[in-house]
This record gives sequence, C-alpha cells and structure tokens, in this order.
Amino acid sequence: MDFAPYQSSPPENNRPFSPPRSNVASPRASLDNRRPFSPSQQQRGAGFASPPPLQHPQPQRSWQPALPGQAAAGYAPETGTYVSEFDTSLGIRLDYEACLAYLALPPLGAIILLILERKSDFVRFHAWQSSLLFTVVFIVHLIFSWSKFLSWVIFIADLCLMGWLALRAYRDADTLDRFEVPIFGQIASRILDDE
Repeated sequence: MDFAPYQSSPPENNRPFSPPRSNVASPRASLDNRRPFSPSQQQRGAGFASPPPLQHPQPQRSWQPALPGQAAAGYAPETGTYVSEFDTSLGIRLDYEACLAYLALPPLGAIILLILERKSDFVRFHAWQSSLLFTVVFIVHLIFSWSKFLSWVIFIADLCLMGWLALRAYRDADTLDRFEVPIFGQIASRILDDE
C-alpha cells in the first residue's frame, strides 16, 4: 500500500474491506443470540432470560453511622474516579466551607482556603471573591484609619457584608448558584475560569 500524499488512484481501491455477511455462526456470542427489542416479544420467546439490571455508571457513597467504639462516622471513602460537584478537599460540607470563605478572618482565611481547597469550584469562587473584596475593604480601613467614626462605620458595614455574603453562599450551595458582588465577582469568575 502506498502512503504517498500524491497518489494517482485513491487508497479506497487498494484497502481491504470487511468480509461479506454470511449465515455461518459468528465468533462473537452477542451476534448469535439476537434478542427482540421489546419486552413483550422477549416474554413470548422461550429460552430467553431477562437481562441483568442496569448498574449505576458512577459508584455511590453510602452513609455509615458511627457505632460505639468506632472513631469516625460519615460517608465511605471514595473509590474509583467518581467526582461530585458537592465534594470538597477538606471533607467539610460544601455550604459550610463556602461560608468559611467569608467568616474565617477574610482575606487571610479565604487565601488559606484557596491553598487547601482543590476540588470544589463553588468554594474556590467564594474564596477568590472574598479575598479580592476584603483586600480592598482592608485598604479602605487603612485609608480611613485617621477617623475613629469612619473606622467604626466601615467596620460595622464590613461585618454586615461578611454575614450577608456568608448567608448567600450557604443558601446557594444547594443549587451551586454563584452570587457575584458587582466588580469582584466577575473578576473571581474570570480567575476561576482560567485555572
């Protein structure tokens, strides 16, 4: 067979084709035992056994309660390559971990969460958003540190913002919706998409 790029005849002329179909028994058992497609036809035919029940394509984790004398309770360890959108690297529930991005001394807690969390994009988004937002809030605190009144107003607004964003992250964890703060949420989404 000639593999030159410029041939005088197309390679289909020299290529071997599949042998024609014959009524001789096939070496593959699946071709010999052709079953009808509908269940009603299958029940009429004698000698056909029902197929085995379908297996779930991904292994599921089962809850294992702690018995007296056992150290840990929770989900069984992962086996295989099953990955869920709700799994986290730290083993904490997704909604709690997303709240930690805002409640664990931002922006420092969010940066630590970015370093430790590798599985969940939902948690990483909230950690990026928290670290970006509260870094700017920290700089605003430094700029207005000369005024005691403004510092307290910004601090109270900072606490309210932390609580509100943590509540939004907690509520949105069921549907994996991301609440984006106007400027910082878009930047966090772009950073997360580039990872």
